Amino acid sequence: MVLRIDERDEAGTLKATYVASPSSPQPENNSKGPRDGRIDVLYPEQKTGRNSNSSLWTKRLLGMFLPAGYPHSVTEDYTCPTNALLLSILQESTGRVATILFADRLGTAVEPECKMYRLAADVFNDAAMLLDCLSPALPRGPRVLLLSSSSVLRALCGVAAGSSKASLSAHFAKWGNLGELNARLIRRQKDSSQETVISLLGMLTGSVVVSYVSSPLATWSFLILLLSVHLAMNRAAVRAVQMRTLNRQRANLVFSTFLDQNKVLTPKEVSLQERIFEWDGVLRWRGSNAFAAATIGRPLRYLLAALAPAHEMTGSIRDGEAKVMRIIHLYSQEEFLVWYDARQQVGHITLKEGAGSKSQLKAWALLLWIAHRHRTYRAGGADATSAGFEPRLDLHRTALQELTSTSRWLECMHRMQMAGWNLDTASLETTPGSRVHVQAETDD
Repeated sequence: MVLRIDERDEAGTLKATYVASPSSPQPENNSKGPRDGRIDVLYPEQKTGRNSNSSLWTKRLLGMFLPAGYPHSVTEDYTCPTNALLLSILQESTGRVATILFADRLGTAVEPECKMYRLAADVFNDAAMLLDCLSPALPRGPRVLLLSSSSVLRALCGVAAGSSKASLSAHFAKWGNLGELNARLIRRQKDSSQETVISLLGMLTGSVVVSYVSSPLATWSFLILLLSVHLAMNRAAVRAVQMRTLNRQRANLVFSTFLDQNKVLTPKEVSLQERIFEWDGVLRWRGSNAFAAATIGRPLRYLLAALAPAHEMTGSIRDGEAKVMRIIHLYSQEEFLVWYDARQQVGHITLKEGAGSKSQLKAWALLLWIAHRHRTYRAGGADATSAGFEPRLDLHRTALQELTSTSRWLECMHRMQMAGWNLDTASLETTPGSRVHVQAETDD
């Protein structure tokens, strides 16, 4: 007779089967007597090999988070704690990955564009709040995607707000008292004087609003209204900041006005004209529509690619040596190389080793002046794009002479300092830059 014992959990799920085999008589040539029976343990859907071990470990791992007898021991609408835990892990992971990627990709651009990223942090935070409010109305799949997106936006908010706050604090420290400014700010945060009053007013206002808001339409109307007021107030606060360093947009406004009207704008005048959100690297003449783009501090290969098409296989440039030598000779007394590609309407600035902030500003002013000259020729009917290398090089030479042959550039620097601009801090590069060392080797 074969004995079979089934073992089940409280929900009736089969966990194991024990099979007892009867004893069998021992062969005559064996003097040890009859053989005892054995008991075999069989598990449901038992498999052999590596898959069996992995399946067993998977069940044990899931069993740590699931109720006993799951799914038979719970109702159909039971929200599994495992799903909540996995969703929390997913949100946290996506947020941390977004933080790393954002800091790596745009970390250098936060300081020059601190006003933009400070307001962008509020936009990210409010957008994350909207996604959280929308998530209950969506099915499970889109809800997970929405909540992960809100976690990414909050991570971007944290990086943008923290980085831009440091730059703005350095701007407010007019007498070099950055440490004192931060210390007083931290002390106010600890004392919670201003924050406590604002929080209490917000709680009181929220209590009054909640007592009158009951329908979904009214709730969403008040939410959109309050978020709009929040963004409008922060936009006004950011626009009121008068930065004294020259980023790309402010450099366009200051240099185009000086070259066109011989007038130097003050930081206050520029703050009233500059855009908070601006495309990176665009060139504008006195706030007009963007007519070209520019790069600064990027590798030399971008400038070389603008001289002539490179060979598809070798990457070499036809007549590249002669063109590069002419450009290097043109800017032999400068700490930069500038070339404007009229066909693509993109200018390239390659910085030499030791290029300071004033040299970077000079290179940007020169490129803006050259691009504007090309634009003027094109508006007059002249086709600068069809001209060869020599006419374009002559245009670069003429623009450089107009800017540096007289004391025009020195006068511009002096008047900008008198107007309150900080010319010792370079804020034009928004990506990790590179420098070139020019040296000529002669054949023995």
